[in-house]
Amino acid sequence: MERRSFLAAAGATVATSLTGCSGIGTTGETSTESGRRTLVVGTYSPFIDAPSSSPGAWLKEQFESEFDARLVWQTPSNELNHYIERRKAGVDVEADLYVGLNADDLVRVDETLDESLFADAGDLNGQSDVKDGLSFDPEGRAVPFDTGYVSLVFDGTSTTAPETFDGLLTEDHAGDLITQNPSSSDTGRAFMLHTVKQFGADGYLDYWADLQANDVRVLGSWDDSYSAWSEGEAPIVTSYSTDRVYADRYDQNLEKHRIRFLNDQGYANPEGMAVFEGANEPDLAREFMQFLLRPEVQGEIAVRNVAFPATTNADLPSDYAKFALEPPEPVTFTYDELQGSVGEWVKDWSQQFAQN
Repeated sequence: MERRSFLAAAGATVATSLTGCSGIGTTGETSTESGRRTLVVGTYSPFIDAPSSSPGAWLKEQFESEFDARLVWQTPSNELNHYIERRKAGVDVEADLYVGLNADDLVRVDETLDESLFADAGDLNGQSDVKDGLSFDPEGRAVPFDTGYVSLVFDGTSTTAPETFDGLLTEDHAGDLITQNPSSSDTGRAFMLHTVKQFGADGYLDYWADLQANDVRVLGSWDDSYSAWSEGEAPIVTSYSTDRVYADRYDQNLEKHRIRFLNDQGYANPEGMAVFEGANEPDLAREFMQFLLRPEVQGEIAVRNVAFPATTNADLPSDYAKFALEPPEPVTFTYDELQGSVGEWVKDWSQQFAQN
């Protein structure tokens, strides 16, 4: 799961292997070293080692200080795909829980595998506090732990971002937008899905053709695009509406970090956690999920991951709402709406973009 690392994430992982964990970036101690239960949690690398801030180390310390267990993070270089491929190959997943999947990830899992990768979450303390509209798994496996809203971030010292999608097509904004490839970037896929929401499955490709005609620049990842934007290569980038949290934290010029919700909307992209089917420590995994839903932990995850909490009762700094902006109208696609469609939308986008 690509998230807000703000700098290129450290390359902590190596090539994965279907024969064992030798190809996984691992943080923590093994059960043989500690003599205690070990919880193995897969996630994406910036959740652990983003150069600016990340919640992984804090969560490990807090969890281990309270529970009679060790927490080991796994960060395979191909993230969730590592576990999908292991299940397809019929070998042990070798993890108990995954932290950092969203609705279209879950659709891909279910469309790829004949057997279940994740187990039912069960009845978790704190789950009833999850905000309305964020839960995305109709089968009750994945539980949200944070969310972000994809928006435009623009340099207000050099431009004023348009208020509508159509405004990006004007001559005044030719060459102004940097965004991400939806086939390789969560942020880029969310922005593409927002255009599908806005223009329909029959109209979003026409909109993208117009964006291409207006010299939109598409890069492979959020890191690539945000770095290019930071270096002044274009004044507008597709990013997250919590950008000013980061800018304020590092005393940057807030006028250069302004937020625009096109059509007063932001695409909600909640992240979830789910227990692997056949986990060695399913009960401990669910204890960890409940731990992540606590108000004080929700607040820390949001601040350290530069995101919004998933719950309504998170403990946040008093000024967080000043810099973390929520859209007047959050929009998203449900699991059922994405099922059987999102893969085709991305494929059609990729074919058209390559041809033009």
